[in-house]
Amino acid sequence: MPSLKDMRVRIAATKATQKITKAMQMVAASKLRRAQAAAEAARPYAERMAEVLGSIASVVAGSDSAPKLLAGTGSDRVHLLVVCTAERGLCGPFNSSIVRLARERINALAGQGKEVKILCVGRKGAEQLKRQYGKQILEVIELRGIKQIGFEQADMIARKIVELFDQGAFDVCTLFFSRFRSVIAQIPTAQQIVPPVFEQTKEAGPAAAYEYEPEESDILDELLPRNLSVQVFRALLENAASEQGARMSAMDNATRNAGEMIRKQTLTYNRTRQAMITKELIEIISGAEAL
Repeated sequence: MPSLKDMRVRIAATKATQKITKAMQMVAASKLRRAQAAAEAARPYAERMAEVLGSIASVVAGSDSAPKLLAGTGSDRVHLLVVCTAERGLCGPFNSSIVRLARERINALAGQGKEVKILCVGRKGAEQLKRQYGKQILEVIELRGIKQIGFEQADMIARKIVELFDQGAFDVCTLFFSRFRSVIAQIPTAQQIVPPVFEQTKEAGPAAAYEYEPEESDILDELLPRNLSVQVFRALLENAASEQGARMSAMDNATRNAGEMIRKQTLTYNRTRQAMITKELIEIISGAEAL
């Protein structure tokens, strides 16, 4: 049985941990507001751009003038998975949920006889994936030390994807990230970005006729790489908001658990101390009666 001194040390250590988790919760809450605002501001632009590109792509789909980035290679033998996670831990199941979704996709593709390559954005996802798929990881892109995610980071990642595609390194590219819904709900998402898959929007009334200047293929040549950067940028912003929301929730749970541990440890300490005092009193009384 631990001594009273050991119990006091343990209680003090738990209180110190509680102060740290409380501080981390408050920091995550302050960062969440900015990250959530950035993610919500990026959504309309990314969705509208995908809608416009989908409208233009429907005109040139199946024609010889369709850009390769839109039409693809005509095969789906080699898949590139871009797995975006955080650089830090202590954010609950945020990183593991994205990695789990990517792992399920890898196993499914491997079962179909497909070749899988992985591009990791974020250190935590790479650490989990390299244990099982280390030979399939092409590169790990770390965003450590960046206070605010900017478009330049997303553009760098997108240019690397386009470069690999031009080299014939893959046929299909899928982006994995966590879409922010609320502090307690982050949704792991897989989005195919090469060749892009555009959602069909239901328009009221007859479709409008457009004339494009320059030609549709020229517009797509310019906008498809741009759209790739925009979608990656949106994924990074969604991840940033999801990470802070998950960390805030995890640290809140840790703070409450530490409080419960302190209560139980204090109760045990008081009971042990009272038992020792009672024992000493009994010994003194017994000694006095013996005299």
